[in-house]
Amino acid sequence: MHNAAILAEPKRERTRLLYILGMTSHEMDYSNGQSESSTLAVHSPSSKKVNSILTNIQPQRLWRRTGLKPPAPAALGVLLALALLALACLLPPPERTPHLMPASSPPGPQREVATPLSRGRAHSKRLPIPLSRLRRDEPPGWGRRRRRVVGDTPPWFSDDDLQKMRLLACGQVVSKTRVPAHGQVLRVGLRAVGDTERDASPASPEGDCGDGCCGLIKRPGDLYEVLAFHLDRVLGLNRSLPAVARRFTSHLLPYSYTNGSLRPIIWWAPDLQHLEDANNDQNSCALGWLQYQEMLRPRGSTSVAGDAPCSSIPHGEWSRLALFDFLLQVHDRLDRYCCGFQPDPSEPCMEEMLHEKCRNPAELVLVHVLVRRSAPSRLVFIDNAGRPQHPEEKLNFRLLQGIDSFPAAAVATLQSGRLQSLLLESLRVDRELWESQGGAKGLRPLLRTIDRRARILLRYIQERGLTVFEDLSC
Repeated sequence: MHNAAILAEPKRERTRLLYILGMTSHEMDYSNGQSESSTLAVHSPSSKKVNSILTNIQPQRLWRRTGLKPPAPAALGVLLALALLALACLLPPPERTPHLMPASSPPGPQREVATPLSRGRAHSKRLPIPLSRLRRDEPPGWGRRRRRVVGDTPPWFSDDDLQKMRLLACGQVVSKTRVPAHGQVLRVGLRAVGDTERDASPASPEGDCGDGCCGLIKRPGDLYEVLAFHLDRVLGLNRSLPAVARRFTSHLLPYSYTNGSLRPIIWWAPDLQHLEDANNDQNSCALGWLQYQEMLRPRGSTSVAGDAPCSSIPHGEWSRLALFDFLLQVHDRLDRYCCGFQPDPSEPCMEEMLHEKCRNPAELVLVHVLVRRSAPSRLVFIDNAGRPQHPEEKLNFRLLQGIDSFPAAAVATLQSGRLQSLLLESLRVDRELWESQGGAKGLRPLLRTIDRRARILLRYIQERGLTVFEDLSC
């Protein structure tokens, strides 16, 4: 058994093992004096002697010559265990290491593995961050995402747009107030992170909103307003107020606003002009449908009479509004009664029994016709959520009634065939919205819907021989 175990060892270790076993044999038969040759062979090992000893010595003759009985199997086991223990203590670390863990990879750039999307969302988890470690409404990881809203921005965003988008996306909530007649909308005062002047002054809704540092937080279902803002800028209309998607954590807000849901926040224009009539405060001027249609009739290049409602608003503004509302299917401004299509019973115009008024056009009025005091000849597009799922067979062409020309730049963008790609480029700027919708893959169905509406609008313009005008007031 000993010889077999020795032969199984690598050649490099045989001499040391034989030395240990030879010493043990020598101690066992030293009184007989017959082991000298074998001991010498072990003490002065060479490859030839070792091989000769291993080949020629027969174990049975060894025990016969010493006059001792062959050891019992248990004794042999003990000897083998002692030998292995001695090896473990005496042998240096082996030069070959076949079972070592592979060496760590050299330093260098690491490859990122793309995470598959499921149901329009990435499989990613964020470590919870205690609220005590956050500023009052600073989004988690804001330091790393300082430029996530502005990154490599497309050219259709102005510096003013970018500044307001930063404020909306990262500003600290310092005050809140309810908006009358809008139960699910909150107006909040915002303070830019690092604004030392504002940090030293007490927060007040009136003061914060008066200098343009407020926003309207709307319902999660109104996220379409963020897309509407990007569509407005891509088309070069520049009539919508900046909007971003955001998750809120401020302790000043109700739980329904801080439960992790994504909500749109729209910049609050401090100088929007409202009527004094509390029942009609969502307009800058009172305008009925019949008056609106009369105002759209061709009158050369001049505006309507100065004493008419909304007389300061030129024809081109209504053309921009009609194009914008048709692509988004926003009915609330020009056709809040749903006279231009057959509405479903769930439509607000049906629930509020407004649709019945379509029989009498004199009763129809326009809403959300707003301008700013600083620019009374330019419309401001608000409440732009629209209807992304409105069926194509029910498109509301009443929104285009009376419009005989459209802005050339917007029409050229629709004709370019690049509307979807331009919108994707724009929406990437808003990382919260982009990630929540599953990126390009999740947004494409919605953008295809808008693109199909654009093609229908272009066909409408062509079939009726309508014209375009150069837009010099953007």
